[in-house]
Amino acid sequence: MEGRIWLFFGFLGHDPMVQLVVHTLFAATLALIVARLATKNLQIVPSGCQNVMEAVVSGILYIGSDVASEKVARKYLTLAGSLAIFIFFGNLLEIIPGFEPPTGNVNLTLTLALIVFLYYHYEGIKAQGLGHYIAHFAGPVKWLAPLMFPVEVLSHFSRIISLAFRLFGNIKGDDLFLLVLLMLAPYVFPLAGFALMTFSAMLQAFVFMVLTYVYIYGAVTGQEEAL
Repeated sequence: MEGRIWLFFGFLGHDPMVQLVVHTLFAATLALIVARLATKNLQIVPSGCQNVMEAVVSGILYIGSDVASEKVARKYLTLAGSLAIFIFFGNLLEIIPGFEPPTGNVNLTLTLALIVFLYYHYEGIKAQGLGHYIAHFAGPVKWLAPLMFPVEVLSHFSRIISLAFRLFGNIKGDDLFLLVLLMLAPYVFPLAGFALMTFSAMLQAFVFMVLTYVYIYGAVTGQEEAL
């Protein structure tokens, strides 16, 4: 949606990478502001922003405990929660006039996917040891190891594409959907479309967070086949 992308930042030029960096920083700043508001005046009985963020964190821990384990959910809350909150605000920019969602750019989604990919392998090696971690790629049946090892390696690399393009494709699709709505009804505020995109922003952040927990759990426990 080129007509709205650079509404407020035209003085910075029209380089797409500059646009991506600015909108990424803007989304991160929104997340930090909300986090600051939630923790500025902590109370035993929460209210306002603290109440909302406590509900969000509790929900992330509950979901993480369900798809992985409580120990993993708490240990990796910082990564999974930060990704979920940042992605949500990045997605949400698509409904604000004059902004483009940075998560609608494959460069950012690919970067996020690589962060998760490298981190869960690092944690897996740290938890199981390099030899044992690599050995689990060969599968439980030794004589099938020459077949299973390349298949497992490819399946792990496919996770990068899955994480990156799922988020990118859905947000970019929502962006085009909004463009069509505004073309069909330029003088009518498309409330239904904005409501759907807000829901989609939450859903895509949720999916990315859940998959992060699943991959980490599989790496540190070696139980990927049970997930």
